[in-house]
Amino acid sequence: MDYKIELTEQPAQPVLSIRTRTSVGNLPKELGRAYQTIAEYLNEIGEQPAGAPFTAYYNMDMENLDVEIGFPVSKVLEGKDEIKASQIPSGKQVSCMHQGSYEASVAAYDVMSKWVMEKGYVPTGVAYEFYFNSPVEVPESELLTKIVFPLK
Repeated sequence: MDYKIELTEQPAQPVLSIRTRTSVGNLPKELGRAYQTIAEYLNEIGEQPAGAPFTAYYNMDMENLDVEIGFPVSKVLEGKDEIKASQIPSGKQVSCMHQGSYEASVAAYDVMSKWVMEKGYVPTGVAYEFYFNSPVEVPESELLTKIVFPLK
């Protein structure tokens, strides 16, 4: 797949999210639970997501992933219980869109990592994935995932 790499400067983005640790095998269940919990809370307070749901990966330990799961929101909102008000930090970021299975997104990560290194940028070590559709809605080959690396 030919990936179009974009370098942008982004403002801080308020989010509501749940941060947890899980194995990669348990990740789909954790994602579903967190998105549902946050969506129900947003509905309860009369708010809507301001963009696609995301997962931030703070490490790549497949047995003990440190992930933040949430939705962008239009303004800073109060959290509740395990739902926290947070933000995607402002600054430079590199991104690309991946179409296809989540497993195949490894290719996009490789292309982006190479691009970042060749251009002399330094990633923060966090990777974001924004999910524009879900395996419940479309075939795996049509899944759209925007992958984002914030830069130092």
